[in-house]
Amino acid sequence: MSDEIIGLIPAGGRARRIAPLPCSKEIYPVLPREADSEERPKVVGQYLIERMRSAGVRRIYIILRKGKWDIPSYFGDGARLGVRIAYLIARHPFGPPYTLDQAFPFVARSLVMFGFPDIIFYPADAYKSLLAHQANAGAEIVLGLFPAPAGRCLDKIETEVDGRVRCVERHTRSGHTWTIAVWTPAFNRFLHERLREDLKRRRNSSGSSKSAELGELTVGDVIAEAVRAGLRVHGVRLSGASYLDIGTPEDLRRAPSYVARMEGIVRDRTTSE
Repeated sequence: MSDEIIGLIPAGGRARRIAPLPCSKEIYPVLPREADSEERPKVVGQYLIERMRSAGVRRIYIILRKGKWDIPSYFGDGARLGVRIAYLIARHPFGPPYTLDQAFPFVARSLVMFGFPDIIFYPADAYKSLLAHQANAGAEIVLGLFPAPAGRCLDKIETEVDGRVRCVERHTRSGHTWTIAVWTPAFNRFLHERLREDLKRRRNSSGSSKSAELGELTVGDVIAEAVRAGLRVHGVRLSGASYLDIGTPEDLRRAPSYVARMEGIVRDRTTSE
């Protein structure tokens, strides 16, 4: 396994729920809500990149859908943010796992730090907790767990006392869900092989009624299969954890006040220490 940690960011979505936007949602600006705020505006995806960088990532692959050229135009080679960014183009429209797998030749032997570029999360140093747990437990996948809002269909995670994930299932009940992850080459290979099998099924069923039944895969679907296959999947419940997914109009409107509130909590906590 390579000692370098690689950041992996999928940016192939169409943002249908919040369309139309003047730009890709990953570079939608979040403006400070407070008039006296000294924080400069950031685009949504910058929060994720900065959190990866602070945890030791220096190289990031962003996988795009064709047409989202404003993302590389904005982030460029990453030098402004202290990282090196390369861009890949997604080939198959069957969900985020296929988008991620486009990077397999480049990350096959690497430890991967994964996150969604349309989610802002706290604490900002969450990835450091995941890396420490992975090093101590030797898990193939470590998920960052956050309190899940009730009523939304999300990947609910059930864990054992030692953090081992017992179950990943789509559900609307409250509990914990995941939004970030660290994984080893073992899961890179598992994902790649799983999608090769899935693609064969899709091609064999092309034009039949079964084709529509296959639908899109989520990353959570593949992680759930990894659990069932016996990979060591752990979850880490993060102290003070909170997140906001800007994928709905309501949460997009909430983003400025959410960031202002969370940054205020961080400042107050730092001052008290």
